[in-house]
Amino acid sequence: MRKSKAEKLETRKHIVEVAAQMFKKHGIGATGVGEIMAAAGLTHSAFYRHFESKDELIAEASSTSLDVFVEAAKAAAASGPDTFVKYLQDYLSTEYRDKEMGGCPVVQTGGELALADAPIRQGVSDGLAKLLDLALTFTDGSAEAEADTIFTMSALLGAITLSRLINDAPLSEHILDVTRQRLARQPDTTQKKPKRTAPRPVKESA
Repeated sequence: MRKSKAEKLETRKHIVEVAAQMFKKHGIGATGVGEIMAAAGLTHSAFYRHFESKDELIAEASSTSLDVFVEAAKAAAASGPDTFVKYLQDYLSTEYRDKEMGGCPVVQTGGELALADAPIRQGVSDGLAKLLDLALTFTDGSAEAEADTIFTMSALLGAITLSRLINDAPLSEHILDVTRQRLARQPDTTQKKPKRTAPRPVKESA
């Protein structure tokens, strides 16, 4: 019996979700289409009723995975700058470092995505731009604040990546600690500058 359009979209979504988890856990290159479809409870041949190629699935799975991450950041930002900062601090934790299934695709598959063609990377690129724009809403809008925000994002991604790569547990933890401490010393650019008002004209005395 032919599936409805809604059922087909739901099946595609399920495949994407399974693929996103498997890519983060095992790596993109090491995960085959057949493995993904089996994990999704579907046949290998059914894949091509939903996607033209593995590249299309990689692009959608990576984009969707980062969208989840960005939405979580938006939810934290909606509660104010303190909650957003706490969200970023939690990123530099051993719990997050050891997370496989729900972590950031940039950390877990960024090396492979960097070597992929531009269309595959586009969704991730757009997601990172959204994350940067979100962080910038808590700054004063200056060029210095933008530079600090870019530095913070780079430090977060770099620290968690290094921490995951290093086998020495104390050193891995030390990298996270040092990064948290250094970022805490960053200048406070979260307060927006007040708008200037034109000075009132001075009345001349008669």
